[in-house]
Order: sequence, then C-alpha cells, then structure tokens
Amino acid sequence: MIDNTHFDILNVIETHGTYQPEKLAICCGEKKRLWQDLKHNINKVANYFKKIGVDKGDNVALLIGNRPEIIEFIFGIVKMGACVVPLSGLLTREQVTVLVNNSDAKFFVVDNEFLDLVTSDLSKLKNIDKENLLFLGGEQDCWEKISSEKNDYGFEYNCVPEDNFNIIYSSGTTGVPKGIVQTHRARSHWATSNAIEMSFNSECKSLTTTALYSNGTWLMMLPTLFVGGTLHVMNGFDPRAFMDLVKRESITHTFLVPPQFSAILSSENLERENFNSLKTILSAGSPLRLDLKEDILLRMSENLFELYGFSEGFATMLKPDDQRKKFGSVGTPVLGFEIKIIDEKGKECAPNVAGEIAGYGAGMMKEYYREVELTNNLIWTDTRGRSFIKSGDIGSLDEDGFLTILDRKKDMIISGGLNVFPVDIEEVVGKHPDIIDVTVIGVPHEKWGESCLALIIPKDGVEIDCNEIKNWSNEKLAKHQRLDKVEIREEFPRNALGKVLKRVLREPYWSQ
Repeated sequence: MIDNTHFDILNVIETHGTYQPEKLAICCGEKKRLWQDLKHNINKVANYFKKIGVDKGDNVALLIGNRPEIIEFIFGIVKMGACVVPLSGLLTREQVTVLVNNSDAKFFVVDNEFLDLVTSDLSKLKNIDKENLLFLGGEQDCWEKISSEKNDYGFEYNCVPEDNFNIIYSSGTTGVPKGIVQTHRARSHWATSNAIEMSFNSECKSLTTTALYSNGTWLMMLPTLFVGGTLHVMNGFDPRAFMDLVKRESITHTFLVPPQFSAILSSENLERENFNSLKTILSAGSPLRLDLKEDILLRMSENLFELYGFSEGFATMLKPDDQRKKFGSVGTPVLGFEIKIIDEKGKECAPNVAGEIAGYGAGMMKEYYREVELTNNLIWTDTRGRSFIKSGDIGSLDEDGFLTILDRKKDMIISGGLNVFPVDIEEVVGKHPDIIDVTVIGVPHEKWGESCLALIIPKDGVEIDCNEIKNWSNEKLAKHQRLDKVEIREEFPRNALGKVLKRVLREPYWSQ
C-alpha cells in the first residue's frame, strides 16, 4: 500500500527546522526565532493542547497580536489536528463573543493586550469557562507552561488534506462576517502557488505590515515559511519605519494595502533607492486607483504585483511584466485557479462583457461554517459540473484572459435605472490635486432612486471647497455618473487590509 504523500506545509516546516536549524525564521522587533526554535515550539504547542484536552476536529480561537507566538499557536494547534480560528483585534467585545460562539471554539487564547475585548461574564461564551480560557502574557501566561516543556519535541502528525485547517471570518464589508472554512489542501495550495507566482525561495526576506490573524497577511507568511525563508513582522505600520526596515534588512518581498502605499508616497525624503532590494511588492486587500499605481511604479519600484483575491478561494495576479500592457486590469488567474464571468441568468459571458466574477481551483474554501444555505447560494456550476464560487464582484475578461474589476455587486449604484460603478467615479475624483483619498457611495434620491455621493479625505493643511470638487469632477464624468454631493471625512472605516467598509458609510443615509 502506498502512503498518501500530500505535500503538506506542516511537514515542510518540520524539515526546515531539521535541516537549517540555525537560520533565522521569524523576526519581530527584539523577538526572534531560529528555524529549530520554530519547529520545537510548534511541537510544544501541539503537545500542550493535546494534554489539556483538545481533540482532533475541535476548533480553537485565537485573539493575539503581531508576535511570533501567534504563528506558533496557529501551526501547533493545526498540527495536533484541531482547527484554528484567528480573530481580529479590531472587533468589539460583542463581536468577539458572537464569533467565538459561532465557531464552536472549545478553547480560547487571548493576548493580554486584548483583554478588554473579552467579556467578563463567561456565561455568554457557550463553550468557554475559566478552564479553557487561556492567556498569553501576564500572571497566568500559558506560554510559560508551553515553552517549559523540554523533553518531547516531536509530535505524531496524522492530518489528511481534507481536514479543516482554519476558520477565517470574512471582513464583513458587505454584511455580517461569515466563517470561511479552509482545509489543509487549500492552505498548502495557497503556500505553493503564491511562492511560485511571486518567486519566493529559501533566501527570501519577507516583511509583513498588516495583522497576522488576517488572511491577506498570509500571502507573505505562508509562502515564506513554506520555502524556508525569513519572515520579518512589523508590530504596527509606520511609513518611515517600513522604509528603514526594508533598507536595513535588504527585504526582498513585502505586502502593502493601498492606504499604506499612500502614506509611504506622502513621506518626506522618499528615495527610490530605499526599495532597491525588493523583488516583489504585493498590493492586495482593495483595488489600487490607477493614479496611485502610476505613482508607485514611478517613485517606488517597477516590481509591483497586484492581487485581486476572494477569501472564499480564488485569485488573479497582475505581474510586473504586464503592468504597462494591461494597466487597468488585475491580471490572470493565479496558478491552479480558473475564472469565469457569468450574467444574471447564470450564462457565461463573452469577452469584454461585464458580469459577476466566479472562480474555481485548489484553494477554494470547504464551506461557510454552519451556513449550508449561504454556501449553496455561492455556487455556480459550469457545463462540466464543476462548482465555481461566485464573488459578488462585477468584472470582465478581455480576449487575453485578463480580468478588470468594475465594482462590488452590492456597491453598484442604480441611478435612474442605469448601473453606475463607483470605482469609475473614484478614479476621476481621486486625481484632484487636493485629495488624498476618495470613496463613492449611493444615497437615496427622490427622483433618481439613488445618486452618487463622494466622500473625500483632503491632503493635510488644504482647505477644501466641496462645490468646487463636485463641479471639477462632474465636468469629467458622464451624465449618469455625476456627483450629487461631496462631503469631507477625516478617515474611512476600514477592515484589517484597508478595504473601505462602504456598508458602514451608507447605513446612516438609508436608515433615515
């Protein structure tokens, strides 16, 4: 009988710890982990959770900041056969309670910096009590118990590709967050496909700038650890600190979201030479405005990779060689994926015809946790009987298979019976010299049903005349796209990857 030799990321990490033990694996400020340390700590976490009563198939929730321990918890919990549920430190106490309960978590690990996000009334947590609520840091630090285990570094690993790896809760940009279940197979595909597409290798030095619990951050974390490179972690993003770190450590790969690019490009003494070591600068999380992309290419680096991804499980990528050829697109499917554009009747669209984007491939989610109907509603079946996942985004494929994003289906504005895509208006308004950022939403209108409202963030120290911005923009927009009003904001509500939460911005106007 031949064994199932699935190329699993947990096994690969184990071998890196064996064959390059003295190499640096993780660096987060003063905290460092050699590869042998990472290997041993992952095994210690696996043994600890098995000892305290976690069984294969159980779910374990984490609320931990950017520190090496979160990586060791993630892989240790998964290695012993459980499923990890990483939660956001941006949530409210009520949201944390809802997600811990929704995930059926049997244990909950909480970083001391997030204690205020955990309810003091444990009766509100359906499976969690004092025995299975663990703390990282402080007087009851569980890490001391885990790290003090010195005798047994090994762990019997018996997971299969179909086992649950994690439940990632969606960003909630269009509604209530949903638990996205991904398997070992999907996560191993995520690691290998992105490593190949963005040229990660054992010599890479990658830098994460966003929260480690976030699915987008794993675009750097998983490929780096998979190939045996070195992962540098920023505890909090600062543009000057980012540039200094890239230069000092000769960083080769990094991931930034559009607001971070804007902050870097607004920095004083910005020098292109600061980014010479970077072979890959990945932008993801939300689309880049074209004027911002042009600025990145001119002032930072031509090594820009642009990823359009859907946490439920598919992605496209625009690589540096295609940036100038297909400037307004988000590229072609990442290795192992396939993209279709479908119309309202579920028929496949011809090239250059707009419709809903659907994807298929090895990285797709297994399901929305405990949401059979929501999962089924997401499926579109092609003529071969394959189950594609619908994205809720509107786009088109050109004759060469390059994808252009037009907008989110739920963000599309219908004004006077005509479809208006906010991204088209944002491209125009964003070019005004006094504006640093803009987002466009649909608000109620007595005559047209909906009209376009531009919310803008001015550059520092600039006095803005909203009517002047509106008139300047409307001269450049089609009649059905024209702005009804412009309002100033100091900031936009965003998720962990910088995506604007438009439903939050719309809610006050429609609730009235």
